[in-house]
Amino acid sequence: MNEYYIFELSENVERNHVSYKNRYGMKIAGDLYTAKGIDLSKKYPALIVGAPYGGVKEQGPGVYANQLAQRGFVVLTFDTSFMGESEGEPRHVSSPDIFTENFSAAVDYLGLQNFVDREKIGVIGICGSGGFALSATQMDTRIKAIATTSMYDMTAAGRAFMDKETVLATKEKLSQQRWVDAENGYPEYIPFFPEEPIDKVPAELEEPNAEWFRFYALKRGHHPNARGGFTSTSDLAFLNYRLLDYIDEISPRPILFVVGDRAHSKFFSENAYAVANEPKEMYIVEDAEHIDLYDRLDRIPFDKLEDFFKSNLK
Repeated sequence: MNEYYIFELSENVERNHVSYKNRYGMKIAGDLYTAKGIDLSKKYPALIVGAPYGGVKEQGPGVYANQLAQRGFVVLTFDTSFMGESEGEPRHVSSPDIFTENFSAAVDYLGLQNFVDREKIGVIGICGSGGFALSATQMDTRIKAIATTSMYDMTAAGRAFMDKETVLATKEKLSQQRWVDAENGYPEYIPFFPEEPIDKVPAELEEPNAEWFRFYALKRGHHPNARGGFTSTSDLAFLNYRLLDYIDEISPRPILFVVGDRAHSKFFSENAYAVANEPKEMYIVEDAEHIDLYDRLDRIPFDKLEDFFKSNLK
């Protein structure tokens, strides 16, 4: 596949492909962004930017890194295990534990760079990676500050709109699917988005599916490594796991929740904010839907993010 990003790299930014292993031995593919001409004999604050659930580093994370590197941060983006250019077989498996671990592995990598200050490492989680980033920060005290944008808690999302009967029926269906997967020798994976970008969203799609298509299926955000969804039986792990049970233990490290005023996912940030301890802040972006905080430079509050991390990574 030819290298492809959904944004143009700034002439003031340098991007280098890097790789490192998580604690399971899987190689993680990343991009390291720095301002051009930085003095590598000095130490800089660093940020890790995680992709939306099912997204890759060439999409939203790169948009953030491209901007924040110009503001004085070393920024690492990565493809999560089983996705994009990172290792992990079978492909498109989703794991709440491994997806959380990947953030700590990114901290490991940054802390080994001579030009990164180990005491000044922060995290930004976009959409589903917001939940994984919070989960990592609960246990990994090396992460000194965290911001989420359009946060999704994927373990809560699995049950958010299901009553008990539906949960039990879903478990039964996916448990039976494991027999099919075992007999076939590979897990079922059904892509949600087309292989090539389309010109407009199909009229029959309802929200929020139409919103996902407005980003992932159109040229705006389409990437061949981000076709949407994970193996069908991946959902079983999320029905059996809770990412944010210990979010109160992030304190006294600060949390910033950034959410669009029109985001269908706003309640995830509100729920997490309610149970987190101080210091915490909810920042509302006006006239913004969920996906606007993936890539829209006129909506993503980079001034706010810069101020938050520079104030807290010191």
